[in-house]
Amino acid sequence: MTSSLATVAYIGATILFILSLGGLSNPETARRGNLFGMVGMTIAVLATVLGPRVTAAGVPYIVGALVVGGGIGLFAAKKVQMTQMPELVALMHSLVGLAACLVGFASYVDTSTVFATPAEKAIHEVEIYVGILIGAVTFSGSIIAFGKLSGRIGGKPLLLPARHWLNLAGLLVVIWFGREFINAHDIASGMTPLLVMTVVALLFGVHMVMAIGGADMPVVVSMLNSYSGWAAAATGFMLSNDLLIVVGALVGSSGAILSYIMCRAMNRNFISVIAGGFGGGAPAPKAEGGAAEPQGEVSPISAAETAELLRESKSVIIVPGYGMAVAQAQHTVFEITKLLREKGVNVRFGIHPVAGRMPGHMNVLLAEAKVPYDIVLEMDEINEDFPDTDVTMVIGANDIVNPAAQDDPSSPIAGMPVLEVWKARTSIVMKRSMASGYAGVDNPLFYKDNNRMLFGDAKKMLDEVLGALKA
Repeated sequence: MTSSLATVAYIGATILFILSLGGLSNPETARRGNLFGMVGMTIAVLATVLGPRVTAAGVPYIVGALVVGGGIGLFAAKKVQMTQMPELVALMHSLVGLAACLVGFASYVDTSTVFATPAEKAIHEVEIYVGILIGAVTFSGSIIAFGKLSGRIGGKPLLLPARHWLNLAGLLVVIWFGREFINAHDIASGMTPLLVMTVVALLFGVHMVMAIGGADMPVVVSMLNSYSGWAAAATGFMLSNDLLIVVGALVGSSGAILSYIMCRAMNRNFISVIAGGFGGGAPAPKAEGGAAEPQGEVSPISAAETAELLRESKSVIIVPGYGMAVAQAQHTVFEITKLLREKGVNVRFGIHPVAGRMPGHMNVLLAEAKVPYDIVLEMDEINEDFPDTDVTMVIGANDIVNPAAQDDPSSPIAGMPVLEVWKARTSIVMKRSMASGYAGVDNPLFYKDNNRMLFGDAKKMLDEVLGALKA
C-alpha cells in the first residue's frame, strides 16, 4: 500500500470514528455507532500493517500480536458479566497507558531516527517525556480504579497528611528531571531522569485514585478514559502517526466532556474530585445545629403487597441502581414492565447520570433486557413527574435517591441533584439491608411515612413480584 493510499485510509477511519462517537451519544443509534467504530479500526489496522512503514519481516509479529490480543478480547467479551464492565473498562485504560510508556521508551532508545536540527530532536524528546508521563499516570491510576471497582481495594479514600504538598513536590521533581532529560548528551545519561519521572508518575497515579472516594468512581472512569485518549495522542506524536493523534484527541476530549457532565450531575467540580474525600465509607461529621441522623421506623413490605400496589397504580417509575446489576435482575424488571404496560399502567424508568459504577451503566443493562428506549428517561426529564406518580420502585440504588442532598446542608452529598422518588404517593426501596450506599451516607428516605422497604435479593424478590402479578 502506497503512502498516499494509507493516508486516504486513515482519513476514512477518522471519519468513521467521528460517526461512531456521534452514534454512541444515543441508545437508539449506539449499535450503529459501534459498527462504525469497528469498521474504522479494521481499516486503520490494515492501513498500518500494509502501509510503507511496516516491513515484510515485521508482519508476522504484528499478526501474532493481533491474534493474541483478539483472543483475549473475545474471551473477555464472552466471560465478563455486565456487572464487571466498569472494572474491565478501567483495566483496558491501563493497557493504553502501558502501551504509551513502552512506545515512549522504545522511541527513545531507537537509534535509527535521524534529526535534521537540534530543535527537532528536542521536540521529539519532549513528546517522549510527556507521553510516558501521561501513560504512567493512566496505567497506575487505572489499576487502582480496577481494584476499587472490583472490590479488591476498599472504596474509602486514602487521605495522606499534606497530600497536596506531596503532589506539588512530585510535579516539581518531574519538571526538574524533564530539564535533565532534555539536556542529556546520550541515551544512557537520559535514561536515569526518564526512569525517575516514570516512577514518580506511577506513584502519582496511585495516590490520585486512592485519594478519591467510592462515590466519585463513575467520574474517575470517565476521567481515566480521557487520560487514555491523551496517552494515545502522545503515542501518535512519538510515532509521527496522524491517525493516533486524531483518535487520541477525540477520545481525550470526549472523555473530558463526559467527566464535566458527570461532575455537574454530582454537584462537584473536577478539582474537588481529584482532591478526593467524597465517598469515604462513613458519613461526614454533623455541624453544630445541623440536621439530626435519620430517625423513625422502617415500614417493610412483602412481594405480594408490592405486586398489589403496582397492579392498582396508573403510573409507575422504576429507578435502577447497582444492586440491580449485581443481582442481574434487569430481565425480570423488563417482564414486570411488559406485564404492567399490557394492563394499561404507564411505566417509565428514571436514570441518574452516575447510577452504577460507570457512565451509562444502567442504560446498557436495560438495553440488554430489551427495555424500550422511549420509556428510559434521564433525571432532568422525569424529576418533575414524581408528584403525579403512584408508585416508584428503587432497585438497589441509594445515594442517587437520597433526600439529604436537598434537606441536609451538612451532608457530604449536599447539593447533589437526585431523583426525587419520595415525592411519589408511595416509594418502594429494594435492598438487601439498611446499609448505606457507596458514598457511605445515611438515607432518610428509608424512614419516610410513604416509603416501604422490600428486603432481599433483588432478583429473587422481583421474581416473586412477577409471580404475584401473573397470579
